[in-house]
Amino acid sequence: MKTRTTRQEGERSMSTSTTEMAADPSARRGRLRLDGVRKVLGGKEVVSAVDLETEPGEFLTLLGPSGCGKTTTLNMVAGHLSADGGVIEVDGTDVTGTPPHRRSMGMVFQSYALFPHMTIADNVAFGLRMRKVPAAARRRQVEEVLEMAGLEGMAGRHPRQLSGGQQQRAALARALVIQPDLLLLDEPFSNLDAQLRVRLREEVVALQRRIGTTTILVTHDQEEALAVSDRIAVMADGVIHQLDRPREIYLRPATDFVAQFIGEVNALDGTATGGDTCEVAGARVGATPVGDPPAPGACVRVYVRPEVVRVQTGGDGLTGTVRETRFLGSRIRCVVATGAGDVTAALPFDARVPAEGEEVTCAWRPSDASLATR
Repeated sequence: MKTRTTRQEGERSMSTSTTEMAADPSARRGRLRLDGVRKVLGGKEVVSAVDLETEPGEFLTLLGPSGCGKTTTLNMVAGHLSADGGVIEVDGTDVTGTPPHRRSMGMVFQSYALFPHMTIADNVAFGLRMRKVPAAARRRQVEEVLEMAGLEGMAGRHPRQLSGGQQQRAALARALVIQPDLLLLDEPFSNLDAQLRVRLREEVVALQRRIGTTTILVTHDQEEALAVSDRIAVMADGVIHQLDRPREIYLRPATDFVAQFIGEVNALDGTATGGDTCEVAGARVGATPVGDPPAPGACVRVYVRPEVVRVQTGGDGLTGTVRETRFLGSRIRCVVATGAGDVTAALPFDARVPAEGEEVTCAWRPSDASLATR
């Protein structure tokens, strides 16, 4: 469903709501632990022995291409799918076989999954009614969470009377009103247009930071994952390739898949010379090893992002000839043909632009590149 940003979206944002639901940080719950969790569907293992652990209040993203197992993993955490192996724990309690309604989790689906015949207030109150919360307390909690979500005055409307962004906020309010230990988000912004998507994800992050609920997001959008996460678990073929902070994922990818999947990268083959150096096309370059430093003589690959590559005249580094330059507004794309293949640099818009055919050197700080054994 494609939506447009209109005056309907001008209600108070979640990030500026006056209603506060923040809990005492020392009393936060929501430590999730997966130990060897696996799932078989159609005779194929789609999630293979996944291990991860969150901290209370953390915003963790499961990132990967379609079919990598991220949504299946989230559904096992929620209890909508049973695990075929391993253990799922929340705050030290094994919930692997616990039905969904017995897990203290709120989930926001890609399709919002609002009941069309119910008002927004009734949709939000659904989980409270299932938990037999008294009517007076239920009304109060619904009012508070609707205000927090910027949906004041819309309690009596039905989902069809709301815009896409407002339906998303209603779905989020329904998940949060039960004060879950875990908030699970299954690609919740994918049905929104680009501008509204960015705005709502910023509001969700601000809200999550304020109330401190441990949150697990599933997305295939790399920019989204980098923007919102405390840590990212990059998945492919049912396994986690790397679990780390966004900056580490981006600058120091642990596997070839992570390097190629996250943004643009220069992948240069060479030979280890010891420590954090290697030889690439006859030049000595530096990079930070992923794990233990490779033994001298080992075949390695250097991963370096275009943003950290310096293109200069002379000096140490990988020499080559400028093949192409292109002005892109805030950046200048410069492609240098070297003995190790093309190296792409993203130069500042006010940098000196080398001429095509000019002999240059590509250099970077070892801390800005990663080194892995091939």
